[in-house]
Amino acid sequence: MQAYDLTQTALKKFSPEEQEIALSTQNLRVFYGKHEQIKGIDLQFPRYKISAIIGPSGSGKSTYLRSLNRMNDEVSNARVTGKICYRQLDINQRNIDVFEMRKHIGMVFQRPNPFAKSIYDNITFAPKQHGLKDKTKLDQLVETTLKQVGLWKEVKDSLTKSALALSGGQQQRLCIARTIAMKPDILLLDEPASALDPLSTSVVEDTLAQLKTHYTMIIVTHNMQQAARVSDYTAFFYDGRALEYGATSQIFTHPEIKATDDYVSGHFG
Repeated sequence: MQAYDLTQTALKKFSPEEQEIALSTQNLRVFYGKHEQIKGIDLQFPRYKISAIIGPSGSGKSTYLRSLNRMNDEVSNARVTGKICYRQLDINQRNIDVFEMRKHIGMVFQRPNPFAKSIYDNITFAPKQHGLKDKTKLDQLVETTLKQVGLWKEVKDSLTKSALALSGGQQQRLCIARTIAMKPDILLLDEPASALDPLSTSVVEDTLAQLKTHYTMIIVTHNMQQAARVSDYTAFFYDGRALEYGATSQIFTHPEIKATDDYVSGHFG
C-alpha cells in the first residue's frame, strides 16, 4: 500500500456567521489498551446538515462515531481523551450523565435492531421509561415519528404486530423512528443501509434527506456513492486521522489531499 504524508490535512472550519455548529471534537483520541485507534481528530459538524465519514476499513470511522455519544464507555479497555463539545459543554467529562446526553445525541446501528415487541411499543418504550404515560400523547408520538420516516402508511393498520415481521428496510426506518421519538438534536448513523437491498437503501436515503430539516446527522458509510448522494459535507479518515473535510461536492471532485483523491477515484491501496 502506498505511504501517504499524514501531516497534510485539509479540514474545513466554520465561522459562527457561516454555520451554527451542532457538535465538534478537539484532539479526540481513542485508545484500546495501549493501541491508539483515533489519533487526535478536530472536526466541526454544522447543524441541520448531513456529514458523511468515509475511509478504508480500519481507519477509525465507526470508533470515532461511537465516541460522539460515549458508546465506547461500554468497551472495557477503551479510553477516550480530548473534548466532545455539545451546547458549549464538553460531554467527555466524567461527571456527565451519559443516559441524559444520549437523549440529545441518538444512534442508529448498522443492522436493524428492533425490540421483540410490537411496532407501537418499539416507538413508545423509551418515552414511557422517561415518564410519558398519556395514551393520547403516545399515540400522537407514534404517528408523528412514523410519518417522519415515511413508514406510517405502511404500518398504520398493524401497529400491534411484531416489529420483527417487518422487512429489513422497514425495520431500519422503525429504528430511526424509535430514536427520534426521544426528540434528539443529533442522529449518529453507523452504515445504516449496509445490510439492506438497493430499493430499501434508496428509501432510507430519502428518509434521511427528509429528516435533515429537523436533525443534524453524522453518517459513517463505506459506500462512496451514498455519501455523494446524501451528505452536505464529507470527512475522509485514514489511519485513525481525519485528513480532509469539506463540502461533499469538493471532496469528490477536487480533493486537496492525495490520499483522498486516490480513495474517491478508486486508486487507493
